[in-house]
Amino acid sequence: MGKKETAFNDFVRKMRKDIFGKGPERIFTHFVENMAVTTMYGILTPTEKFIAQSQEGKKVIHSARTDMIRDVYKQEVPEGMEELVGSKLLHLFSDAKIEEDMAVSVFIFEKPIV
Repeated sequence: MGKKETAFNDFVRKMRKDIFGKGPERIFTHFVENMAVTTMYGILTPTEKFIAQSQEGKKVIHSARTDMIRDVYKQEVPEGMEELVGSKLLHLFSDAKIEEDMAVSVFIFEKPIV
């Protein structure tokens, strides 16, 4: 993994730690044209794991982990992220698989990432 990917992972990890109290245990980013595809493992806190023992709990955690993160990025892109990739963030698509304790985010930027 290159320096740019590692620095991007640091932005994502810090943002999630600030929001949820825990960042992912493992995180990988691949740049493809104008997209950063980030896969995260070990995302859930112990409390979330407990809540996710029921179907209703899984729905609550999924909603918080997907809707909330998209809303946060709409309000404020982490300082330095756009400078790192040399482009403005346009969209964020994010989903989590609670049973697998993992998430995927696709960041779409205005210009290709070089």
